[in-house]
Amino acid sequence: MGYSMKALLALEDGLVLSGRSFTGSGEAVGEVVFNTSMTGYQEILTDPSYKGQIVTMTYPMIGNYGVNLEDVESRGVQAEGFIIKEYYAYPSNWRARGTLADYLEASGRLGVEGIDTRAVTKRLREAGAMRGIISTLDLDPASLVRRARELPSMEGANLVDLVTCTEPYWWDETDAGPYSPTENLQVLWQQRAGKKVVLYDYGVKFNIIRSLKARGLEVLVVPAATPAAAVLALNPDGIVLSNGPGDPAAVTYAVENIRQCLGQKPMFGICLGHQLMGLALGGRTFKLKFGHRGGNQPVKNLLNGKVEITSQNHGFAVDLNSINDPAVELTHVNLNDNTLEGLRHPKLKAFSVQYHPEASPGPHDADYLFDEFLNLVE
Repeated sequence: MGYSMKALLALEDGLVLSGRSFTGSGEAVGEVVFNTSMTGYQEILTDPSYKGQIVTMTYPMIGNYGVNLEDVESRGVQAEGFIIKEYYAYPSNWRARGTLADYLEASGRLGVEGIDTRAVTKRLREAGAMRGIISTLDLDPASLVRRARELPSMEGANLVDLVTCTEPYWWDETDAGPYSPTENLQVLWQQRAGKKVVLYDYGVKFNIIRSLKARGLEVLVVPAATPAAAVLALNPDGIVLSNGPGDPAAVTYAVENIRQCLGQKPMFGICLGHQLMGLALGGRTFKLKFGHRGGNQPVKNLLNGKVEITSQNHGFAVDLNSINDPAVELTHVNLNDNTLEGLRHPKLKAFSVQYHPEASPGPHDADYLFDEFLNLVE
């Protein structure tokens, strides 16, 4: 460690800020977004929903508790880059097994400190999430702004294909990953007894699977493009639609597969899975101005009147008014902007939420949703 080379952040609207790399030389491009969580930077960095994005943390000091082997939500760092106010190079925590700087550098990701993150966040709140670049290689402000404007937009981007698994696998905490089985899906399915669910992997966070396993469910994770017919042929007890990155409307094959599965088995969608279910029910999605990212988003449960503080990470939302099916019910709303946070279709035994009931990081107010899915399965 010990790097302090100059780095620049450039946004497509022309804002250029100077900072220092704490991970050595490098460059990162993507949509610049902000996260308001005070802790949980390792879970945030490894969340596949951040594919294609550079994350700015609003909390001023990052790195003080290091990194460890347990607080990962996928098989590696997914965010394209990391922007913070102040890096703390000497972590103090009994769980720490290394520093954040070494962790990012080993993943080939650029981390930049010394940036006025309040100015970045204020700009993103006013103008919306923007394309941007952080770099130690190109220190020409005009060049960086021009290149930022040439980056592809998040709208229309199918990033699921970049983060989904390539083979189906049973989740076991011991190896937390695929066996790359040679057997066909039916043979694989027969390996386990008890209640079994299929999870469509659009970029799943590990804690979603852990939350299902904690309730006694066996979880077969399948690639995002697995045909609905192949899933239904297994006769699962339920189907889970995971979180993931990018524009839901661009993942057309997923919408069609969900449409074919709706009503056949109990279904639970989370984040991108919620958006895809909304599309499969005939609705449309739209891009939020700057999205919801953090562990402190207030959501009202309209079924019982309670307010939940939730963990969120999304840049798109479902337009409830676009769903014409009268059987679809609004169940949750965001109290900051009144956007749709949850829906259900009782006749089809399907429900979904825009936020993250598995937390990691964040509060556990919404953990009960996994129990509701278990009740449908049983």
